[in-house]
Amino acid sequence: MRMRSSHLDGLARLISLSAGERSRQTKPGQQRWRTIIGGVDNSHYSLVVAAAQAAGPCPEGEEAAWGRRVHGLTVDLHLIAQQARQDIERLESARTFIAFLEKVEIEESSRRGLLTLRLPSGESEPIRTEQKDTDRGLALIERARSLEGRWVLVYRYNERKTGQRNQSVRMLAHLMDLGVDGTVPNTTAKKMVLQEAGGDVARAQQAWTATGLPGGGSVSIDQLEQARTKAREAAG
Repeated sequence: MRMRSSHLDGLARLISLSAGERSRQTKPGQQRWRTIIGGVDNSHYSLVVAAAQAAGPCPEGEEAAWGRRVHGLTVDLHLIAQQARQDIERLESARTFIAFLEKVEIEESSRRGLLTLRLPSGESEPIRTEQKDTDRGLALIERARSLEGRWVLVYRYNERKTGQRNQSVRMLAHLMDLGVDGTVPNTTAKKMVLQEAGGDVARAQQAWTATGLPGGGSVSIDQLEQARTKAREAAG
């Protein structure tokens, strides 16, 4: 079977067709592409197209090697998409708070990153990353080190301790840089106030207005903390 680089566009068009339309295609080039992707279900067609584009043109006489490369890239993209989905779900369910990132260390007993955070109230709070020898753990540790001495928006979740059903560890999901002075984007601030209001939009709006926060533009950490306190008290 001979495949040419010009068939890439044909592949994209073929994949975009419905199953019934694909079955009616009879052109030789399209028939060859159908052989390649015949065992791929609809949800993965876009991954095959992306992998084929990333692999580049197929040299004549190297069809088998090129096909293996496309297959490998498709699997890689699928795994990346799965990990991204898990990370996004973790962020969406995470609690957020603002803190000054004072120090980043490696905890000897667990090999996790250990961050020392200073809350606006002045209290100190530790939070951990995944193990340093994991890709995600190392990435979070490196990001945290780049943000030492700055205000950050912390996304955290609780991870249950192994063998201890009633105990959990505060874990870091993500850090957003808020700068040296600490100003929070308006949309992010509103989400945090809404979170403190228990999801009650009217209560969050009332706390926002009572604090005198602007409808647009960044807000200071002090202003945000006042609004969060009002929302929390109203929800309590």
